[in-house]
Amino acid sequence: MIIYGTALLAICHLLGIFLGDLLGALLGAKTNVGGVGIAMILLICARLWLHKRGLMPQQTEMGVAFWGAMYIPVVVAMAAQQNVVSALRGGPVALLAAFASVLVCAVCVSLINRSERPAPEADADARVATQRA
Repeated sequence: MIIYGTALLAICHLLGIFLGDLLGALLGAKTNVGGVGIAMILLICARLWLHKRGLMPQQTEMGVAFWGAMYIPVVVAMAAQQNVVSALRGGPVALLAAFASVLVCAVCVSLINRSERPAPEADADARVATQRA
C-alpha cells in the first residue's frame, strides 16, 4: 500500500512538470516555470481530496507523507542551483512567475485553512474552559 503513495507522487510530479512546461511556453520562456511547485500543490490537493472521501488507507498516507517530506529538500536543492540574477536579466517572466506562484500558494493555503473544521471535542472543551473562567 505504501507504493500507492509513491505512485501518487509520481503522477503529481509528471503532471506538474507538464503544466510547468506548458506555463513556460505560454509565457514565452523556453523552460519549465514552477513545475516542481505545481507538483507539490497537486500532491497536497490530491491527498486532501482522497482523505476526505476515505480513499486513502493509513499505509498509503504514510507513503505520501514520507515522499512529501522528502520532496521539500529536493525543491530547496533545486532552487539553490538556480541563477536568480540570470533569470532576472532574462526578462519579466521570472518576476511574473515569482509573484504568480506566491499568489497561488497564498490562495491555496487560505482555501485549505477555510476547509478545515475544528473537532467537536475542541469546541466543547473551549466552552467548558470559558464557563469556568
